[in-house]
Amino acid sequence: MHAEFLMGNEAIALGALAAGVNLVCGYPGTPSTEVLETVAKRRGESVYVEWSVNEKTAMEIAGGAAYAGARALVTMKQMGLNVASDPLMCLEYIGVKGGLVVLVADDPGPISSQTEQDTRRFASFSKVPVFDPSSAQEAYDMIREAFRFSEEYRTPVFLRPTTRVSHGYAAVQVLDPEEYETHTYDGFEKDSSRWVIFPRLSFANHRKIEERNAHLSDVLSDNPGNRIEPAEGAFAESRKGIASGGFSYTCVMEARETLGKVRTLKVSTPFPFPEKKAVEFLSGLDEVLCVEELDPVIERELIYLCGKYGLPVRILGKQTGHIALSGENTRDSVNAAVAAFLSVPLPETSAGDLPPLPVRPPVLCAGCPHRASFYAVKQAMKGRKTIFCGDIGCYTLGNAMPLDMVDTCLCMGAGLGIAQGINHLEKDRSCFAFVGDSTFFASALPGVVNAVYNQAEFTLVVLDNSTTAMTGHQPHPGTGRTMMGNVVDKISIENILRGIGVTEVVTVNPLNLAEAVEAVRKTADLPGVKAIIFRSPCIALTKPHSRVTIDPEKCVGCKKCIREIGCPALSFAGGKAVADPAQCTGCGLCAQLCPAGAIEGGEQHA
Repeated sequence: MHAEFLMGNEAIALGALAAGVNLVCGYPGTPSTEVLETVAKRRGESVYVEWSVNEKTAMEIAGGAAYAGARALVTMKQMGLNVASDPLMCLEYIGVKGGLVVLVADDPGPISSQTEQDTRRFASFSKVPVFDPSSAQEAYDMIREAFRFSEEYRTPVFLRPTTRVSHGYAAVQVLDPEEYETHTYDGFEKDSSRWVIFPRLSFANHRKIEERNAHLSDVLSDNPGNRIEPAEGAFAESRKGIASGGFSYTCVMEARETLGKVRTLKVSTPFPFPEKKAVEFLSGLDEVLCVEELDPVIERELIYLCGKYGLPVRILGKQTGHIALSGENTRDSVNAAVAAFLSVPLPETSAGDLPPLPVRPPVLCAGCPHRASFYAVKQAMKGRKTIFCGDIGCYTLGNAMPLDMVDTCLCMGAGLGIAQGINHLEKDRSCFAFVGDSTFFASALPGVVNAVYNQAEFTLVVLDNSTTAMTGHQPHPGTGRTMMGNVVDKISIENILRGIGVTEVVTVNPLNLAEAVEAVRKTADLPGVKAIIFRSPCIALTKPHSRVTIDPEKCVGCKKCIREIGCPALSFAGGKAVADPAQCTGCGLCAQLCPAGAIEGGEQHA
């Protein structure tokens, strides 16, 4: 065993490898992505790894591996669990033979998500046990335990790190590669009475699941992860306690060091809830503060137990306003809540009153081809009644001024359906649906099929930058690469669309502004479903071209280059436009719209 300085996600990956995982699959999504990427980098020859086309497919692949007796890990963020929920709900009723761990990284804040979903709630809903690590070290240890737990009880198991656990760094004690388990599996055994889900089987298994989870509540009460930290010092006789779990528990333990060591319950398995351990903790207390994120899961369980066992304990937390109802907990917010609960002063800090950090909203990168794509559509549709339905990815940032080209954004692939819904009711409005190349494969295909079948009328715009850019440039079916390092045939977006029945499919480089605008004008007025593929690689995949320069003698100070496209490489100083050579990639878009011809160099497409 040795120590490594690891991100939490890296620790989880190494824990899975140490447990002898045989197959790892998933779909990229912050804050979960680095788990699979680390497995791909550190795996042995016997481990299969892939980025699946979406989370539903990944869950089914992992389920198939677990049917064969293998140890399988499937990774996603909390939004991806929505996509994977169909097979997961059924997998819990069917059960597994090998170990199946479902890593779902929750995103309190949210920092990079549409929602603040709490996977602990989904665990209760789906009746799937959940492990909730509080640190990188615990995440490493827990995933190994989760595989054993899954195999013993023949159930999928959630591992639910939150952003601060997934992306925090720490020195983690890990096994040496020669100490890793080797998990052998005997393959799939045909037995339709077990593997074919029919109502009668579901009914019988539902009863078994409920009985098993009641038993697991007792088993998990003896799990070292669910423990009581005793009160010490000034709080040795206190009748107050704190219950916590996940990253919030780490904050609580820091608060104990400065504010006083009050009695504390650590909950590592929020479902099935460790009832006996919790009742032991509650006995003899008058008040308990529950510190958790995101939903009041521990809080409601303790309230229920107080009623069940007639315990006169007042439970405080999110429902009483003592802990914020939304957003992530921080060291400072937990310190303030614990100090107020214990009626002790907060220690003074030496930092003094610091000014708030400047707000820096995310923007499309300098030279991003999505900026050119949005601008081309905007110019082509100027003056017309149009709606632009966006999607999840870098291109969501097209909503920012001055582009202002994302009117709706819901979830992956939803722009296609929203455009159709509006079109069916507002025939006088031109509808556009934007989707990225990775999202096209992940979730857009049913929307296109539905549109063709139901004779909708809208323009699909595929923003193809040859990667899954927002989550770190992972490959997808259109890139011709896999996570196993294989080079495969690229799947053609054009061929797919034509195969579905889209008769008009135009591919154009958005950095050729005149050609792009003309393509939009011609395509948008055609009847039915039509598609424009704007194809230009992400700037992270290509070396910059020669940077543009701005001739101050020719520049008339009109600011059109700045007002129209909002490129962060352009600024204004001394009455003239200025191009920052450190940011400029030489895409040449600004040169094509300068009315004075003052911008030179770069990749000229006009």
